Amino acid sequence: MHEPSRDCPLCPRLAALRTKLRGEHPVWHNAPVPSFGTSKARLLVVGLAPGLKGANRTGRPFTGDYAGDLLYSTLAKFGLSRGTYRSGREDAAWVPDDLELTGARLANAVRCLPPENKPVPAEAAACRPFLKAEIDAMANLKVVLALGRIAHDAVLATMGMRVSSAKFAHGAFHELPGGRLLANSYHCSRYNTNTRRLTPEMFEAVFAQIARRLG
Repeated sequence: MHEPSRDCPLCPRLAALRTKLRGEHPVWHNAPVPSFGTSKARLLVVGLAPGLKGANRTGRPFTGDYAGDLLYSTLAKFGLSRGTYRSGREDAAWVPDDLELTGARLANAVRCLPPENKPVPAEAAACRPFLKAEIDAMANLKVVLALGRIAHDAVLATMGMRVSSAKFAHGAFHELPGGRLLANSYHCSRYNTNTRRLTPEMFEAVFAQIARRLG
């Protein structure tokens, strides 16, 4: 997989934040976060970007903040992982666990932490080649699950489609070139789960639909 370098200079704003955090938290990952999971998977889950004390700290997507609690438990429930998920929220420097994704791969539309967790369009565009390389390298890929509208838009742009061609809606499925599908879910963020915009039942319903479509 084509991943950005540890000191990727493509986005000056993100690079400046990365440098600042390396001084403040030298044991954190503080670098572009690589994807996690097997490249042979039929499912690719695409999030927005690393969280400050989540993947930016631990170096693994959706690990270290509350978003990972719902995502990883759901992956396990649908037989897409094995081993034990360790959130690492209690550790200054995350200690890796034995978790392995067997049927899915996790990536972010933007690989580096953005200020206030809000990347600008130019940053999403700069990271687009990495997402494209990810998708191109997954020969068995059948479904891309976008967590949130920004991830949804990033996948469409990566596939050469207009954003207006497929409207984001929780639980929706859209056709992608090559016979693949784009599935939508609200992001499994702590805010969305606390406000009940996204419940575990809603999230699992999307995965159940994906499982049926994958056969």
